[in-house]
Amino acid sequence: MNELSAFPSIFAPEIIMKLHKEGTQTLSIGVIVLAGIPLAIHHYVGEGIVFYIFSGLCAMTYLLLLNFFRIPEKNLVQDDGKIVAPCDGKVVVIEEVFESEYLKENRRQISIFMSPLNVHNNVNGISGIVSYFKYHPGKYLVAWHPKSSTENERTSYAIRHSKSGKEILMRQIAGALARRICWYVKPGDLVNQGHEFGFIKFGSRVDIFIPLDAKVEVQLDQITVGGETVIASW
Repeated sequence: MNELSAFPSIFAPEIIMKLHKEGTQTLSIGVIVLAGIPLAIHHYVGEGIVFYIFSGLCAMTYLLLLNFFRIPEKNLVQDDGKIVAPCDGKVVVIEEVFESEYLKENRRQISIFMSPLNVHNNVNGISGIVSYFKYHPGKYLVAWHPKSSTENERTSYAIRHSKSGKEILMRQIAGALARRICWYVKPGDLVNQGHEFGFIKFGSRVDIFIPLDAKVEVQLDQITVGGETVIASW
């Protein structure tokens, strides 16, 4: 099956909405369940206020699912001197930390929280070679919890910059609602800036660890667009 599927657009201005492959099963089950509820109510209760309320709620729920799995058109940044946001969301952390898993040094951590209303595919901050990847099973604390970065289910994914040799580390973190992290890379892969490397379902966060000498280009509470928003430069 192709990665993208076409459905009528509801939230996007385009005539066709592209949907992520990770939504295939959820959307298929969703349409059966959410269409079945009003039909069952109509069969046993008949038309009336209850039928119309549940019909509306089910329709809205399905539209939210379509919105969650959509892949909007983007103007991707392609610049070796820039680090782009790995996802859509809001900047919730900018601080200096010691990255103890792989880099083993102080880094600037930028964390982006993705609500269920955001697009949830994750993209490469820079172009280069995958120098490290590891999946960690774990808890499902809320994504903004301070310990979620080290205790939740997560992946750690490092890219060595193709020209400078510098590395960044990105960490997909599952949240209280997110129970499935998907990734499409492995060590040794060549990856391109702004291209997809993974997906997280339903509410989560991505941490990115950049060198201390990189200039941070975002602020706390700033809204980011994955592959478009420049979060740092070097």
